[in-house]
Amino acid sequence: MFSKRATRVLQATLFGGLWVLALVSCGPARGEDDLEALAASLKWREIGPTATGGRVVDIDVDPRDKTVIYVASASGGLWKTEDNGTTWRCIFEREGTISIGDIAVDPHQPDTIWVGTGEANNQRSSYWGDGIYKSTDGGKTWKNMGLRDTHHIGRIVVDPRRSNVVYVAALGHLYSENAQRGLYKTTDGGKTWRKVLDLGPRVGVVDVIVHPKKPNIVLAAAYERLRRAWHFDGAGPGSGIYRSTDAGRTWQRIGDPLPTGEVGRIGLAYCAANPDVMYACVSDQNPAEPESSDD
Repeated sequence: MFSKRATRVLQATLFGGLWVLALVSCGPARGEDDLEALAASLKWREIGPTATGGRVVDIDVDPRDKTVIYVASASGGLWKTEDNGTTWRCIFEREGTISIGDIAVDPHQPDTIWVGTGEANNQRSSYWGDGIYKSTDGGKTWKNMGLRDTHHIGRIVVDPRRSNVVYVAALGHLYSENAQRGLYKTTDGGKTWRKVLDLGPRVGVVDVIVHPKKPNIVLAAAYERLRRAWHFDGAGPGSGIYRSTDAGRTWQRIGDPLPTGEVGRIGLAYCAANPDVMYACVSDQNPAEPESSDD
């Protein structure tokens, strides 16, 4: 995940299951003491899946029926509950891989589910995948829609106005450079794909967000990473945030106030209450500045 030095992340340890708590609404930034007090007040309840669920990498909910929840596992497939977590069943276990990086439920047609295979983290235990899968019957059947050599999918986003338009953030191979890193887009429901952001064989895309009211505005988080058997490069000058105002035709890198140099992983999100506000969580791997000096 993100560097502890550069970011502070509120998290719960997941021992093979999903934990739920009351949703915290978008609001002003809190101080560290306020966040610790908030964390201490939260009450978690485990609702599954248990035993074979593995570490959870993504969660999505049917917009028509909030009791239908999908939970994606890094190495245990995709799980579904239709009774608000009372019972679970694995609906993605007979495909080419059970390692998942991200999922997306179509907000217009909730029976359509997209699965991006290959865990998007960087551990030696992170398994690769074989592309994008799509189901149009709530997970009963699946079809591989391509992008098999992307290996690790960081994010899938369905256009808020058109179901056939989907963006896929591809990290590429973890242990080697490869040309399939980048941001992909389909305008025909996955029949064909076009790479709309290509930053070279060492730089993939780990996150992408589409403005919910202005879908021509797209932001992508580039991530330079490469693992070797003896070393991991988890940052580089290729990492950064790119913005498009024409649905991915052209891009501009965002500069100040974002850090430059050895930048690591970046997470993106729009504020639900005000989508003109965008949040970025940046792992800055540059050496820390000294607090004092004799000079």
